[in-house]
Amino acid sequence: MMRRPRATTAKDVNYRYTDTDLSFSQMESSDDDNEEWSPAQPKPKASKTARDPAAGEKKAPAKRTAKPKEPKAPKQPKAPKVPKEPKPRAPRKPAAQRKTLAAKVLKDSSSSGLAGTKRKMKAEGKNEDKVEKQTDCPEQQGAEESGPGVRMKEERVSFIVSEAHQADGWAGEGSSLAGFRAKKEEVEEEDFTFDEPCPKKQKTSGACLGQPSALPSSQAQDLRNELDMNWDLIELLSILTCVERWVCVNIISLLREENTVPFMVRYRKEMINHMDADAVRDVQLVYEELRSLAKKTQSVIQTLRKDGVLTAELEQNLRSCRSADELDHVYSPYKKGSKLTKARRAKALGLEVAASTLLDTPHTLDLRAWVKPGTEGLSSVEEVATGVEHILADMIAKDPETLTYVKTLCENSFVTIQSSVSKSALKEREQEKSLQGNKKPGPQQNKNKDIDKFHLYFDFTCNIQRIQSHQTLAINRGESLKILTVKVNIPDRVKSDFTRWCINNRWRPRTLAREELCAIIRNAVEDSYKRLILPFLTRSYRTKLTSAAEKESIAMFVRNLRQRLLVCPVRGCVIMGVDPGFRHGCKVAILSPTSQILHTDVVYLHSSGQQREADKLCNLMIKYSCTRVVIGNGTACRETESFFTDLISRRYCHPLDVSYCITNEAGASIYSVSPEAVKEMPDLDPNLRSAVSIGRRVQDPMAELVKIDPKHIGIGTYQHDVSAGSLKAALDGVVQECVSFVGVDINICSETLMRHVAGLNAGRAKNIAEWRELNGPFINREQLKLVKGMGPKTYQQCAGFIRINPQTSVKPSPHPVSVVPEKPAAKKGKGKTGVNIPTSFNPLDQTCIHPESYHVAQRFLSIVGGSADQIGSAGLRQCVESKVRTSSIEELAKTVDTTPETLKLIIDGLTQPPGFDIRQNFGQADFKRGIVSMSDLRVGAVLTGRVDNTALFGAFVDIGVGRSGLIHKSNITLDKLPVSQRRRSLALGPGERVEVRVLNVDPQRGRIGLDLIRVLQ
Repeated sequence: MMRRPRATTAKDVNYRYTDTDLSFSQMESSDDDNEEWSPAQPKPKASKTARDPAAGEKKAPAKRTAKPKEPKAPKQPKAPKVPKEPKPRAPRKPAAQRKTLAAKVLKDSSSSGLAGTKRKMKAEGKNEDKVEKQTDCPEQQGAEESGPGVRMKEERVSFIVSEAHQADGWAGEGSSLAGFRAKKEEVEEEDFTFDEPCPKKQKTSGACLGQPSALPSSQAQDLRNELDMNWDLIELLSILTCVERWVCVNIISLLREENTVPFMVRYRKEMINHMDADAVRDVQLVYEELRSLAKKTQSVIQTLRKDGVLTAELEQNLRSCRSADELDHVYSPYKKGSKLTKARRAKALGLEVAASTLLDTPHTLDLRAWVKPGTEGLSSVEEVATGVEHILADMIAKDPETLTYVKTLCENSFVTIQSSVSKSALKEREQEKSLQGNKKPGPQQNKNKDIDKFHLYFDFTCNIQRIQSHQTLAINRGESLKILTVKVNIPDRVKSDFTRWCINNRWRPRTLAREELCAIIRNAVEDSYKRLILPFLTRSYRTKLTSAAEKESIAMFVRNLRQRLLVCPVRGCVIMGVDPGFRHGCKVAILSPTSQILHTDVVYLHSSGQQREADKLCNLMIKYSCTRVVIGNGTACRETESFFTDLISRRYCHPLDVSYCITNEAGASIYSVSPEAVKEMPDLDPNLRSAVSIGRRVQDPMAELVKIDPKHIGIGTYQHDVSAGSLKAALDGVVQECVSFVGVDINICSETLMRHVAGLNAGRAKNIAEWRELNGPFINREQLKLVKGMGPKTYQQCAGFIRINPQTSVKPSPHPVSVVPEKPAAKKGKGKTGVNIPTSFNPLDQTCIHPESYHVAQRFLSIVGGSADQIGSAGLRQCVESKVRTSSIEELAKTVDTTPETLKLIIDGLTQPPGFDIRQNFGQADFKRGIVSMSDLRVGAVLTGRVDNTALFGAFVDIGVGRSGLIHKSNITLDKLPVSQRRRSLALGPGERVEVRVLNVDPQRGRIGLDLIRVLQ
């Protein structure tokens, strides 16, 4: 019989957490400059272990179990050590320690709805329970030492607003109801009423008193049936995301009820412990990954059951896996090879029995007995020995305990990643030098330029634990272009220690073996390490580094896009958008203050007849009273800027005070030929559509940029080197977040903008637009219920983010608004005939207050002595402020029967002026009248500029010289940043105004080095 390798499932807990960076956006700055921008990994708390005195009680699901060789008397477990700072792959316990170290298990909370099944111990005969003491809230384990008052963990700020609005803006809006229940069954008449509010979850200190520690029984049962794993989903999610258990319970409950992230962040703030949108999305991502892991586990179990190799012990081990890597680690010995490997060829010859005999009873093995002359692979003793070596090498490479040990050795060694220029790239460069006298074709020159871009990595070596994310992505790109060759260097000491351990411990024959048989084992170990294990470790390291770098890059994209969308609009003036060009002229579009197209034209500013074109431009600007010019930053931008600067300096458009700004035109050309642009501007030439888009990007950046695929807006770096699906999902989530929190006027917003509101999609947005065209403007939010496809859950999610402004809504026309759909309602439960809709304007519909809280708002107005018609007036604001001064928010909240968070939101909605826009707290486009060239820069000069883009290695700043300068991330230190920005990765984002000092100027390469002095508020 073939001896089964000594399999074990004992693994270090940290291995799962640091293997993949699931919560990549939870970033905190560190005092060390080199590690300041790397994502913080969750750090498990040290805990004590205790033996369970109740032998008959139900055992908690074990985290890890260890299998001793033979039954031994149970030993007292050692106290686990506090884990060190996480590394790319955390070490696992060596076998020598694991044989005497009993597994730690998580406490199975009595209140949890997810009871994990018991894992079987591998020891023969006896089971021993050891329970790891934990509180219901893992993050609050130090509460007993620090006292009852535990300061709440600081969360990142998605939107940075001024001090005056941080407490009362949209970011601080709370909730009035704790949760809704989605109605899955079909009903004859849709019910738009909301459930009664449940008791509010108040913040606690020390312990999680008053917070839910388990899902409702129905949801818990559904999850248990869906996952069917040995771990507690809530417990594991809390550990992986560093979020309190009760918050995880609420987030899962809200997600399973189909609530959107913007709705949760604004109207369920107390349920999610005031987390921001990024943090909630992180929890959602980990939750979905755990569900995906459970689904993959079920598939693996079915496959192994079909193959007839599934045992009860193996099934329990599979169901206990907590990451995809752990699952692959357990499953890999049972995978079927896709190719006929050396080991499979040797097994086909029947040498598997010989290999088993070599390990179990080597004194009985005679290799000469296996020799079969004339049979390939068995014709000599040497060939038989080689076949046995291949089988043993395959066994060693797939043994979990062996892989765990070699990974532990690597963790304690100096493993580096090295890149160098490839031979093919050197050959191309030599050919280019030999033909330097001849004219080279364009593509060849571009190829040589690409090679030069990677000169920093021609001889690059870095510790894998210290390499930066942008370096990883640059190396990957150079390798894909065949410019670089990359390898992972593992010290030789790892090989020697590994070989010694295998020969003397793990793969030592049970009885005394002859010298020639020991040589076979030694050769098998060395062959397994060189041919199988070393490539596996290399792939593992490269995969982990790439995954971490992709997540860091996506996080940078997310923050850049958010700040680009939230740039303050330039309202109330006529704007001229200019798409610059040489040969085909500059495309010009003049836009009204409401973004209507007044005039379009083409002017040739960079050819003969400049005076005639200048007169033409001047007449247009005077005719339409245009004082703002927006120039795209594409081809001929610098020359066009010089032309307008000359006009302004000569006061050519007097009496108009003309100024201009440069804006990013990335994506304008793509949008100009898109179906949305054709539908919106059917009679315009695509080139003129680009000019319209450039002008509108300054008038209302968010409304224009949502029309373009986020990856074409020109934000972040390495967008083609990261997962397209992950990037799109993250960017779409940010667009929805920004559009929802800003709010949309349902009567004037475009269909494209509408589809990004929380709860809506392309189909529902189209239905709303069609209803608006047929019945006229919406008079109140209640009329949304008349739209086809607008069910109770959709209405609940989107209603608070939709505005009905009195300026854009008109009184009902002589023919009353039909409450009966034009088409007969043939679908079950979709009839609108029974919906009772008022036809009067409700002043609360223009605020951020959700319809579910209207009754609370009315009670509060009666207390302060105001009315809904006074919303935004100075008189009502004074009444509210006076009432708040005499009575606290908490007391008023009890009076109106709501929570302080909801009352704060209501006060914001009632006191904010009409048309309040959260973007007014963000930077606006900089208009200027003069120009500075790169030759005017001097080292040491102090300038002001605006961040144009941020990358993983620094921030690019537009200082008005036609070329952005780079502030390297080593120059972005904590002492130069406002307190509100010190928690964010890299701390700077597009649109922020900064004061910088010139460090160096390289005119030939067009590079400017800058040092950050301070961020201008």
